Amino acid sequence: MALLEEPIKKPLDLKNYIGGEFVRSRGEMQDIVNPATGKVIARVPMSTREEVEQAVEAAKEAYPEWRSTPPLARARCLFRLKELLEEHFEELSRIQTMEHGKTIDESRGETRRGIENVEVATGIPTLMMGYNLEDIAAGIDEYVIRQPLGVFGIISPFNFPLMIPLWFAPYAVATGNCVIIKPSPETPISQTKLAELTEEAGFPPGVWNVVHGGVEAAGAMLDHPDIKGICFVGSTPVAKVIYRRCGETGKRVIAQAGAKNFALIMPDADLDNTVAACLTSCFGNAGQRCLAIANVVVVGEGLSGAEFDAFYRRFTDAFAAAASRIRIGYGLDDTIQMGPVRDAHKKEKIVGYIEKGIAEGAKLRLDGRKPVIVGDYPDTCFLGPTIFEDVTPDMTIGREEIFGPVATVMKAGGLKEAIGMIHSNPYGNAASIFTRNGKWAREFQYWTECGNIGINVGIVAPMAFFPFSGMKESFFGTLHGQGMEAIRFFTESRVVIQRWF
Repeated sequence: MALLEEPIKKPLDLKNYIGGEFVRSRGEMQDIVNPATGKVIARVPMSTREEVEQAVEAAKEAYPEWRSTPPLARARCLFRLKELLEEHFEELSRIQTMEHGKTIDESRGETRRGIENVEVATGIPTLMMGYNLEDIAAGIDEYVIRQPLGVFGIISPFNFPLMIPLWFAPYAVATGNCVIIKPSPETPISQTKLAELTEEAGFPPGVWNVVHGGVEAAGAMLDHPDIKGICFVGSTPVAKVIYRRCGETGKRVIAQAGAKNFALIMPDADLDNTVAACLTSCFGNAGQRCLAIANVVVVGEGLSGAEFDAFYRRFTDAFAAAASRIRIGYGLDDTIQMGPVRDAHKKEKIVGYIEKGIAEGAKLRLDGRKPVIVGDYPDTCFLGPTIFEDVTPDMTIGREEIFGPVATVMKAGGLKEAIGMIHSNPYGNAASIFTRNGKWAREFQYWTECGNIGINVGIVAPMAFFPFSGMKESFFGTLHGQGMEAIRFFTESRVVIQRWF
């Protein structure tokens, strides 16, 4: 077993980062447990409403000078931050594995995606440009100038603790705003380390703030009149509350929510590559990501009954066999392919869905409730890949977001029926099709109501210079995170019309 060194040697007492200083919170402390080993690795405060208000005041104080700092100078801080992220790449990745449970390769991928967003935001002197037109009328010119708004709040989830705040924060500060990040109280260590790096990168005090906490801290951010907008990633029920409350207080909002993603397997799909893609998507990150394939639909377009049965069996046999070989254990062992879920409560919830699937009549093809774990670790948070067959879209496991390593396999007689199955589900985050037929691929791309579409791609993760999209109950708002849409979200278009006599 090739166990990498753990960067966290003893439990950390995390502090808030407000106005350029690490400040001990007055809130109650909670333990952060490494889900693989069961050991306490940190204690995180549940910050009070007053501490959120202190962060807002610090950000408000920093805003005027930062807003008037030339974009090129703001970009230099981001360039330096990118260098520091590269220097601390492996440490940051290992921290994510320790606090979340994902494999080291998955953590490295997350770190890289976070860095890419910082990299894109360094182009702010160009990205923030407005536009103009001379002589809109005789002797009159008109301009659009993009200007920052003030203070923004970022409420992030547990599953990508480093990357998701970086979908938003680099663009917010690049455009001249100040930010307050509230990490998930389940995985807060990465953002504490990131705050240290922003200070070293030269961001002025108050531009980048981190306030730890739970519901009280989030509520204080939603209520505060001086926070101009909120960026949220999490479950759909919470996203709806965020969206409503931002509407009530006039805040801008990006609320990226839950998912139940489908993958259509067409009869002409390249079987080996399709199984590999589905495997990574369904069970990567232990299924705890909003882009994970949950429902695999085998489509019999153009096949006779016997041909369809043979194709279905060929795919499901290969899929189940490959999933059964996944190595499960502590993610810092670089031979491990799947780590634990985040905590025992989440495992219990996922097991409940498995039992519900059995009760509703689905066939349990691969049971992950008693996984074989590589190494001597408690099984408190570990699950193995689970696959159900004979699932219908109206079953609980086919309809609701499980957020764990559970895949369902369904059947559809044709492409139109399969797309209808996607549309019958309330979510619209991502959907994929595996085929060599351009006509089928284009029809799928054209008609499927999902924000992120994959053609022979299992994890439809947009690059940093494209928006992370979403539709239906997977997204609430108008503009998305990342790229140019983030620039638009964090700026107002000021129109100037001028005439000189």
